[in-house]
Amino acid sequence: MSTAPRFVYPFATSPDVIRSHQKDAYFSAVLLEQLTSLLRKVKGARYAHTYTSETRVFGELMYLGLTTLIGNRTLGEEYCDIIQVEGESGRLPDLARRAAYILSCVLGPYVLGRILPAFRKRIRAKLEANLKNYGRQRAKAQQHAHESGSSKPMSTPLAARVQNYILQNLDTITSPSPVYALSLATFYFAGSYYHLSKRIWNLRYIFTRHVQESDQRMGYEVLGVLLILQMAVQAYLHLQNTVSRDALQTSALGTGMGTSAMVGGGAEVSLDPNAYSANNALLFEASTGQAASPTELQKWTNTPVADGPRYELNDDETMAWIGENNRKCTLCLEGMKDPSVTTCGHVFCWTCISDWAREKPECPLCRQNCLAQHILPLRG
Repeated sequence: MSTAPRFVYPFATSPDVIRSHQKDAYFSAVLLEQLTSLLRKVKGARYAHTYTSETRVFGELMYLGLTTLIGNRTLGEEYCDIIQVEGESGRLPDLARRAAYILSCVLGPYVLGRILPAFRKRIRAKLEANLKNYGRQRAKAQQHAHESGSSKPMSTPLAARVQNYILQNLDTITSPSPVYALSLATFYFAGSYYHLSKRIWNLRYIFTRHVQESDQRMGYEVLGVLLILQMAVQAYLHLQNTVSRDALQTSALGTGMGTSAMVGGGAEVSLDPNAYSANNALLFEASTGQAASPTELQKWTNTPVADGPRYELNDDETMAWIGENNRKCTLCLEGMKDPSVTTCGHVFCWTCISDWAREKPECPLCRQNCLAQHILPLRG
């Protein structure tokens, strides 16, 4: 009596895995839109906008909880005829592994987004205090050497150089983006573990249908090569900028000359023209969300404060060229407070568009690129 050969399911290739996740992302976005609409009707537009991140997390937890957690396939997995298994064994993952994957995949990025700003603020304050203390010690040593008639130049210790480098690149060093990029590049070459959470919990995909020998199963190795090249170019440019900036930073540490300035909110920003991103991070961390007084604005911007507004925004005669409905912010649906304009020309409340741009750097109306540091407050 002959036995039938055992059928072995092949592992899914990278195009099928990506297509599945794209389908899941689409349905998650639809669910998020429905939850946002419901929350806007119940709690109002401002409340829905304030808790956009939490709504997104809740929607993703709901979607994966109703599919992966209870042992079902997601809509994207059904569409691509793939099923999730434990690594090379091919066994279906147990409940604990599925729950751990969902929590790490959804809550992990959210928790990091909440913790990293406070962590960076504490590290930045510590490094700045250490460098200022070193600058004072070095200034005293140079003064003592000058009084004693010694002209021997003082070299900068390695510890000070390392701390200064960490301070200048703190956002990049503490960002999880390089880890995600390496994991994605590995996926393009190997065809498995599309998400970092799947790599951590050893979850792969197999086909649930028989693959014919004539079927062409292509991979995305070319994308992996391009991603590696992109990371190499970025590393080279970063190294080049660091070396070119080293002379300026060393001089600042040694002479104690003013290379920074105190601005609104108590943030000390660098005067180095290459420190644009770092300065904006400091400003956002120091921002308290409260409107500045006219005296503070005059001090920060070196601009005299007018006795009164140049134009009355509530005056019907002055604002006759703007329709009554257009005078309201499209995000909070209320009268504009501190009107601010994006690079594409749309106007919103300063608080509304700033919060929006931090969560999603694009204009809410036309979807053009809109970075938080490019929003311009309109002053009458």
